[in-house]
Amino acid sequence: MPPSLTILLASVLKPLDDTRMLGKFGHTLARRPGTTVHVAGRLAPTPPALPDHLHTHALLDGSRLSLARLRAQWRYWQLLRRLQPQVVVVHAPELLPLTVLWQLRGLGRRFAYDVRENYALNIRTQQVYPAWARGLLANLVRGLEALAARRAWAVLLAERSYAEELPFAWPAKTLVMENKYQPNAAEAAPAVFPRRLPTPAEPLNLLYSGTISELNGVWEAIRFTQHLRAAWPGVHLTIIGACQQPGLLPRLQAAVAAAGGAVTLRGGAGLVPHAEVVAEMRRSHLGLLPYRPHTSTARCVPTKLFEYLAHGLPMVVPPNPLWQALVQEHGAGLVLDFQEPAYPAAPALSAALSQPAYYPRGIPAEAFWDSEAEKLHHLMDSIR
Repeated sequence: MPPSLTILLASVLKPLDDTRMLGKFGHTLARRPGTTVHVAGRLAPTPPALPDHLHTHALLDGSRLSLARLRAQWRYWQLLRRLQPQVVVVHAPELLPLTVLWQLRGLGRRFAYDVRENYALNIRTQQVYPAWARGLLANLVRGLEALAARRAWAVLLAERSYAEELPFAWPAKTLVMENKYQPNAAEAAPAVFPRRLPTPAEPLNLLYSGTISELNGVWEAIRFTQHLRAAWPGVHLTIIGACQQPGLLPRLQAAVAAAGGAVTLRGGAGLVPHAEVVAEMRRSHLGLLPYRPHTSTARCVPTKLFEYLAHGLPMVVPPNPLWQALVQEHGAGLVLDFQEPAYPAAPALSAALSQPAYYPRGIPAEAFWDSEAEKLHHLMDSIR
């Protein structure tokens, strides 16, 4: 390891307080002796009390569909020239072209590509883009990733399934680094295990956190809440996160208003600091993961599943074999098909939720980032 090392972690759309880029990669790498870490991303409040060797830089101050996104490329290039990092970790495919150019222009420069999504698959299947553009965009992104992977020092995969799905994930340079939970230094684990829910005569706080979308099941979360209230009158749902579908947000706000106080929406139009999401997890009794079945999520473990496990939060998940196995192994919750036309009768559902003693062996160690941090340290140790 060189006596001093400068590392740049970069994305355009991920906020400066992103839990993976800053919270996991940034804090892990900043603890290494002689290492200075810079994080570049979308403007967001910088978390307080960052280590002395961890710095942030805003690349994007504007919406994802604005000229500011083009200017972010120029800011990134200027940052590369000014910081002169020895290592760059790219957390977004749109920064790959400039990163490859930067690498080609100097000796001893290394970059790793952190693959957070199967982008080509998502473009083809999630109907975010017009039908005529999906194939073109997906092929463009996949070609760009494959080209960059040939030049990359390492390709980091946020999901195990990507090793089979991505043709450029060559074993010799691929490392799986799952999105497990990195706790805040001040966090204390829930004290009492196993956990039980309140009785149906008491309030019950439900939680839907993370990206707000139809694919992620926001309507199913509201439907579940309204159904359960027939037998558990004190049920309340908090939806916390950002909604990136402009057409969805007004309809969601109207549904929340019509719920008569049974649902609260926090965020929606804007990003929510992760510390606020964590605080909501700690005050909640039951987390919901009502994802709709879809090829883009079927083989992935949602970040919130690791987060709920790490907080000992009981949860309800759909019958996805991967998620179901994790939840059942640790006694962490129940399985419910949120897509069924009729849910179990509210009294029966209430009884099923009330009876189990959740997390009988306590919080599982495999939910935490420690194991992935070791992989990251091992990768950095390979620099000679």
